[in-house]
Amino acid sequence: MKTILVGGQFGDEGKGKVASYLAISDNPEVVARGGVGPNAGHTVQFDGKKYGLRMLPCGINNPKSKIMIGAGVAVDPEVLAREVELTGTKGRVFVDKRCTVITKEYKEADAGSALCEKIGTTKTGCGPAITARAARSAKLAQEFPELKQFITDVPAAVNKAKDVLIEGSQGFMLSVLYGTYPFVTSKDVSASTIAADVGLGPTNIDHVVMIIKAYTTRVGNGPFKDEISVEEAKELGFQEYGTVTGRPRRTSKDLHWDDLRLAAMINGATQIALTKLDVRFAGNASVREYAKLTAESKKFIERIEKELSVPVTLIGTGPDAKDIIDRRKEVL
Repeated sequence: MKTILVGGQFGDEGKGKVASYLAISDNPEVVARGGVGPNAGHTVQFDGKKYGLRMLPCGINNPKSKIMIGAGVAVDPEVLAREVELTGTKGRVFVDKRCTVITKEYKEADAGSALCEKIGTTKTGCGPAITARAARSAKLAQEFPELKQFITDVPAAVNKAKDVLIEGSQGFMLSVLYGTYPFVTSKDVSASTIAADVGLGPTNIDHVVMIIKAYTTRVGNGPFKDEISVEEAKELGFQEYGTVTGRPRRTSKDLHWDDLRLAAMINGATQIALTKLDVRFAGNASVREYAKLTAESKKFIERIEKELSVPVTLIGTGPDAKDIIDRRKEVL
């Protein structure tokens, strides 16, 4: 089974939570990472431990899974080394030999660029690294001695493995092709591109799980419908902060339905994973059975399924990876 996880909003949908749950429940041979690079942070909370990851995929909590970073991802060797040590995953982390490597020069260029102030970049060097790749001037992972211990051929491994979980980064509304251009990330982050990032062909994808949360947030500048103040977001319990930037996330207390319909269509979503249901609707904290959800929250889930024509299979009811309702056997 080859499953791709993508964000359906502006990032921060809870991909880390869903990925860490699926890594345990589905026991994949390989957990692979696609997407942009270390400009996207994902939070994993499992068995009392909490990690903020930028380079590694979030399925680190399954010790049996090999952890891989696909060729489409820009790699920062310093961040990678730090996260491998932090998570105790040395020996099972692998980087594709074709990855673009982020150097000090790219980070400096990012921090000093006009885009940094205009769109609110993360100053991680991803944009300049991807620009250099397009200009054929970037250096690849196989050229760096400090990455030698990690180097492998990710497409060969991903296509050979029977069960693979592939994590995207950012969210669909930050796609350079389909998002709120120019206030977007530096590449497309839809499911098709995430598959290509790790070397997986479109006919080999079994499921696309599009993750959304029960309200909408974004970090950085750009269009954002129905925005509420930080004060109101705090009162509602919705206020969040970026994993990488630490900046307050901008908040809208409802879903942006037109955006989600577009995201579901272009990503070819076969499942929806809904997170933060317990934050939006009281009385659902740590619930792990659908029947025990409040009537109001069930109506909300039914509306999502009707609007997007995609079943809601995974429902997050708390921060821990185990705080989830898995309906896949019931609705697929």
